[in-house]
Amino acid sequence: MSPSQIKPDFSWLSVDTVLLDMDGTLLDKYFDDHFWEEYLPKIFAEENGLSAQDARKELLLRYQSVENTLQWTDLDYWSEQLGLDIPELKCKIDHLIQVHPYVVDFLDYVKSINKSVHLVTNAHSKTLDIKLRKTTLGPYFDRIVCSEEIGYAKEQPEFWNKLHDQLQFDRERTLLADDTAKVLHAAKQYGIEFLIFVARPSSRLPVQYSTDFPSVTFFNELIPQ
Repeated sequence: MSPSQIKPDFSWLSVDTVLLDMDGTLLDKYFDDHFWEEYLPKIFAEENGLSAQDARKELLLRYQSVENTLQWTDLDYWSEQLGLDIPELKCKIDHLIQVHPYVVDFLDYVKSINKSVHLVTNAHSKTLDIKLRKTTLGPYFDRIVCSEEIGYAKEQPEFWNKLHDQLQFDRERTLLADDTAKVLHAAKQYGIEFLIFVARPSSRLPVQYSTDFPSVTFFNELIPQ
C-alpha cells in the first residue's frame, strides 16, 4: 500500500529555475521498463540460444551491477557488452514512447510565468535523441543536460556541483522534479530547495507516494487553479 501523499506546498514566486528529469517524470517509463526487462532479454535469448527466463535473469544481474552509475544508461556500453545494436533496437519499439498526461500543460505554464526550464537526465545522448524525435518537448528547454556530459550520474553528489557550474542556478530558488528518490536525496544534500517526487513514473504500475518528499501523480497538480 502506498504511503499517504505529502502534497506540494510552495509559491511559484519563490522559484526561478525548474529542473526536470525525463524518463518516468516527463515520459512514461513503461517504454524503458518494457525495453530493458522484456524486449531486450527476448532478443538476447534468441541471439545466444538461451531461454527467455535465463536471459532475463542474466541481464537483470548485469543491470544491477552498474546501477546508479553512468554505465547503466550508456547505450554504447550495453551495445558492446551484449553484442547488440541497442539504439537500433530501441527505435524498433519507439511507438511506445509517450509523454505523461498534463506535461505539456505544465511546460506551457512554467514558460508563461518566465521560469528557466532545464531538462536534466541520466539518459544517454543517443536515448535522448530518439525520445526528442518522438516527442515535441525539446523546444521548451533552455538547456538540456545529460549526465554523461557532466561525468557523474544524478545520484552522485558531484553531479550537482558540476551542474551548478554549468547553469548557475540559485539552489534556494530552484525546483527539481524526479521519479527517483536517490536523485532527490542527492539534490537535497546539495541544497536544492523545492523537491517534487513523481509518484506514477509508469502508466502500468500503481501510484507510489514518497515518504520523504512532496509527491504528484500528474503535473497538473503543480499548476495553480
